Amino acid sequence: MNSTPALLNRVLLTVLGLVLVGAGLLLVLLATVPPVAPWWHSWSGWAWGGINHLFDATRFPGRPESWLWIVAALVLLALMGLMVAWIAQQGKGRSNLLVEEYDPGNTPGDIRIGGGVAEQALKHALEGRPDLAGATIATYDVKGSPALKVRLLPRQGVAPHLLAAEVSELITALESVVGGEIPVLVHIGAGARTRFSRAERVR
Repeated sequence: MNSTPALLNRVLLTVLGLVLVGAGLLLVLLATVPPVAPWWHSWSGWAWGGINHLFDATRFPGRPESWLWIVAALVLLALMGLMVAWIAQQGKGRSNLLVEEYDPGNTPGDIRIGGGVAEQALKHALEGRPDLAGATIATYDVKGSPALKVRLLPRQGVAPHLLAAEVSELITALESVVGGEIPVLVHIGAGARTRFSRAERVR
């Protein structure tokens, strides 16, 4: 429901993981396989010589400095900007406003109900239930309209459709209080808390 770039995050994590695995594998081979060390020394020496030759060939006229350092600095600045933009995209979409309407009654004005009202009400209604290992409620802004996301972690043996029906009744009661329909996403999942927590029979 939010605008977090999940696909980009997975790609970056995959690339970073492969790089770390490759570096770790190389270190293990250098420490355990004797023929790898001479190959690494020869290859690294050849690579370092190529880099030095490249920098020597790109010096400013009459100066020992290479203009490649300027290119490297610009690339690093661009990379930093991309990282800041990527960090800014994480978790976007959260909202703290659930209802906003204009009341033209005797005292005209705007009516606003914060998302914390719905979040706390549903959390209070769901806490202490023996059929739930956890519940998370959050308010999001979806295309300019507020919506709720209810994430439930039922214990083993709990029927998901019955749990969803009970949550729907709670949401209907909440809508009657706030005076309008609220788009809701009910996510029923499983996790370590549901697998390793003590199972309880639900009647």
